[in-house]
Amino acid sequence: MSKLNTRQQQAVNYIDGPLLVLAGAGSGKTSVITRKIAYLIESCGMKPNHIAAVTFTNKAAREMKERVGSLLKGKPSRGLIVSTFHNLGMQIISKELEALGLRPGYSIFDQADSKALIRDLMEQEGLSQEGEDADTLQNRISGWKNEMLTPARLSQQATTPGEQRYARLYKHYTEALRAYNAVDFDDLILLPALLFRDHAHILQRWREKIRYLLVDEYQDTNLSQYQLVKLLTAERQALTVVGDDDQSIYAWRGARPENLAQLAEDFPSLKIVKLEQNYRSTSRILHAANTLIANNPHVFSKSLWSEHGPGDPIRIIKTRNEEAECETVATELIDQKLKRGARYKDFAVLYRGNHQSRLLELKLQAYQIPYKISGGTSFFSRNEIKDAMSYLRLLANPDDDAAFLRIVNVPRREIGTVAITKLAQLSQRHGSSLFSAIGQPMLSEHLGPRAANALQGFRMMIEKVLREVAQDKGSAALRQLFYDCDYLGWLQQNSSSSQQAEKRMNNIGILIDQVDRMLNRQDEPEDEPLTLQDAITRLVLRDIMDQQEEEDDSDRVHLLTLHASKGLEYPHVFILGLEEEILPHRNSIEGDTIEEERRLFYVGITRAKRSLHMTLCQTRKQFGEQLECTPSRFLDELPQADLQWEGREKSDEARNRQKGRATLDALFKQLADDGL
Repeated sequence: MSKLNTRQQQAVNYIDGPLLVLAGAGSGKTSVITRKIAYLIESCGMKPNHIAAVTFTNKAAREMKERVGSLLKGKPSRGLIVSTFHNLGMQIISKELEALGLRPGYSIFDQADSKALIRDLMEQEGLSQEGEDADTLQNRISGWKNEMLTPARLSQQATTPGEQRYARLYKHYTEALRAYNAVDFDDLILLPALLFRDHAHILQRWREKIRYLLVDEYQDTNLSQYQLVKLLTAERQALTVVGDDDQSIYAWRGARPENLAQLAEDFPSLKIVKLEQNYRSTSRILHAANTLIANNPHVFSKSLWSEHGPGDPIRIIKTRNEEAECETVATELIDQKLKRGARYKDFAVLYRGNHQSRLLELKLQAYQIPYKISGGTSFFSRNEIKDAMSYLRLLANPDDDAAFLRIVNVPRREIGTVAITKLAQLSQRHGSSLFSAIGQPMLSEHLGPRAANALQGFRMMIEKVLREVAQDKGSAALRQLFYDCDYLGWLQQNSSSSQQAEKRMNNIGILIDQVDRMLNRQDEPEDEPLTLQDAITRLVLRDIMDQQEEEDDSDRVHLLTLHASKGLEYPHVFILGLEEEILPHRNSIEGDTIEEERRLFYVGITRAKRSLHMTLCQTRKQFGEQLECTPSRFLDELPQADLQWEGREKSDEARNRQKGRATLDALFKQLADDGL
């Protein structure tokens, strides 16, 4: 977007107080944020190192930073913070370690590490015998942290023996993290928020550093994030937030759309600018979205509009069952591709739950339609990268027991579970980490000479790398580590071919290259070089956020959930399963959270640029029997004049024959154009 419209320009230029930009789907909000950063630097004379912009994904943060760089046209931007909330929290924690009781080289526990710790604590508390689930408890702890509920406060609120036991386990979990010199993902927001709340002098120091704050996707903030923003900006009130309450779809992970309304109470001088011109979709698609979402209550009302013309009617396709539904989608993809002269990557199929894609995949394979499921295997989820990351974590923080346990016997060093159990007993007796316990003088007597020698050899290898890193040998020492431990040999033993083993070893090389780039700040040359500990901490955070996006521009249909589709757009969109108990989901019906499901459907609709197709079934197989389906209530909330129903009447058979002939004509034309 080269030129801003009137409201976008108004949002960019307003700096007289706090600003809420109510940005509808496809309304160019990223342009507003990036132009405003450039405006603050170029026209207002603000130093880049006093500006911070935060969002929720690394991808969005990278895009913002790239756009700001192009707008500034090479002008210095040293110190400008454009990051995720969690990256900002990590920066604050890294600068305030002493006040938080942490030491340099602290670890960030990912979900698997946290779950393993919780499972151990549940065993100690006897909760596992009572059928309690570690996943459920992990979600509870995450929720408590998002709501800024500390173990002490939870204990005060506990009224039953069960609640008191949960509070005790939460306390032990927090204490264990500190013993490991570690934080979990939620701590990256909670700890800075509590620190600012309880230490005025530290808060003031950060207020001096961050003098203007911009926040994207504000409707997705939880209480901890809201308090962090409020504390940082309450004094100057130099704040711009961009959000859309109609796209708040993450209540299940703590997001509070009411934070938008809370702004007006906490910042009485708040100015509101609405961005309602949509640059993405046709008028019919936007009319459907507006009509649907009007059924939700609103603090702020808005109505999207477009200059793209009315566009095609919205198709609602009713099929006999789920097999016919997926068959229809597959044939429609071929039909639409041929008739529109489109590519497969122009199409997306969205669904409420991942289980809906299984049958669809089989049909696409049968029709030889290439597809890509978003959220597939990421770089950081590969076993060799998890191993390498654990080596790096242990180098940065030798007290990281989770990292130690993953790689102490990878590659195999003849260190069995009995030896590890005895080592754990020794570490508990001395109040030390597992790695430190290897240095105890009684190790050989406690474990036996063979296991003790193997562990001491492991410790010597790690300490050798640490010495070389201290001598500024950095990435070279890391490469030597994987050579010395014969990790390639380990991969060859555990890969289907030598070529695959080489490829996996190359992945580790890519990871070390990234460490090297971070150590030398090749990606951000204006900033100070990082220490190895800092670089590893940042990589661990990237690992946890699962943001290694492998660019893929291949011609494949996109398959993804409605939740995963947020922030994306496609020329042609199919939405599956417009039935009660699917969309809206059964849990939302039982839990009376229909409004969020309606917002989720709204997000799906507004992904479409040119055409929108929806499917539903007459019957669907559940628990081994075919059950009648009830059409989704949301279908009745759409503007009926804009809908084109198919599959409800027998007269549709003639239309299908006509469509089939048109498809064949398009196919013959394409073959002729290709000279076949």
